[in-house]
Amino acid sequence: MALEKKDIDLVAQELKGTFDEFTKKNDQRLNAIESEKGALAGSVETLNEKLSEFDNIKSNLEDLMKKQNRPGSTSQDQEEYKSAFGKFVRKGDSTELETKDVNVGTDSDGGFAVPEELDRNILQLERDMSPMRQLCSSIMVGSDEYKRLVNLGGAASGWVGEDDARPKTDAPTLASIAAFMGEIYANPAATQKSLDDIYFNVETWLQEEIAREFAEKEGLAFLTGDGSGKPKGLMAYTMTAEADSARAFGSFQYVESATASTFDGDDLIKLVYSLKQAYRRTSSWMTNSQTVLAARMLKDDQENYLWQPGLQADQPSLLLGRPIAENEDMPAVADNANALAFGDFRRGYTIVDRIGTRMLRDPYTNKPNVQFYTTRRTGGMATDTQAIKFLKVKAAE
Repeated sequence: MALEKKDIDLVAQELKGTFDEFTKKNDQRLNAIESEKGALAGSVETLNEKLSEFDNIKSNLEDLMKKQNRPGSTSQDQEEYKSAFGKFVRKGDSTELETKDVNVGTDSDGGFAVPEELDRNILQLERDMSPMRQLCSSIMVGSDEYKRLVNLGGAASGWVGEDDARPKTDAPTLASIAAFMGEIYANPAATQKSLDDIYFNVETWLQEEIAREFAEKEGLAFLTGDGSGKPKGLMAYTMTAEADSARAFGSFQYVESATASTFDGDDLIKLVYSLKQAYRRTSSWMTNSQTVLAARMLKDDQENYLWQPGLQADQPSLLLGRPIAENEDMPAVADNANALAFGDFRRGYTIVDRIGTRMLRDPYTNKPNVQFYTTRRTGGMATDTQAIKFLKVKAAE
């Protein structure tokens, strides 16, 4: 049954009702006498978790609606390659694959390229599963490396009169930065009996299994990877309290919470305004779900909650007016943890994918299962370290 907008509206109504009940109970908890606080705390916690549930349901329904409306088309050559690839996957017959011009490899030198449509679907599924791919920019390259130039300053300018001489300006200071690349692999397995079943959708199974494995491994690497045989993650770069004007290129700024072992609304506001206004226009939050639960309790000086639910289709829930991406790889709130990230992630971090996912069919290693050893080159790098800031939780003394 196809999803309709009214389905999302119904969930949004439930979300609003739960939020109203949550704010009412939490306000009662805050104003209650000590003997009543314990009873109300459990009710507030339950409603907080229910808010997360409805918020996630609404987001999932919006994603499903987009998928069912997503167009798809392939050329005749791609359809022929896809058909040949299907025979290879089910039966191990690579004869037709080896004769196709679009084939970029053979079993002996690293496997066959998966069909273009399957490759796109894997990447799209990864994006749906990975907060880093959803927020950060990504590019496709044809080689094993990617470099770009960044401007570290210079290109001085000034004002002159109509007849005044135009003095020579300073040349910009440029630096070359390179993506940290690595090879990621997945090795899903199926029995030959299931592959022989014509009702078993091998393509859907493969793309979902591969995308799930890739998304989990890549997501962590894009956030915390050390750059050795894998991407250098966003949080693997140097962190410092220095402001943009004093900080060296290639290091991120953190803002420390005022209170040890926790954070409050003032800390979040301070973090937001540590970011330049040009970045704030397209900024987002990134944190884990438990930190979202904590942030949902916070109010401003006018007793307004800082977190507000998104009640319209395609409208995300907001914290201080900006959308939140939940990423369970983000650190929990703890002493010295960089528990929240805020900024323009598209400008701050770039994911680099090498064209082509490759696959080897292995019916021998794990009989009676057939394994599909699938690889792709991918990497990542920080591209603008002024575009993202972190909230560091102060350590107890």
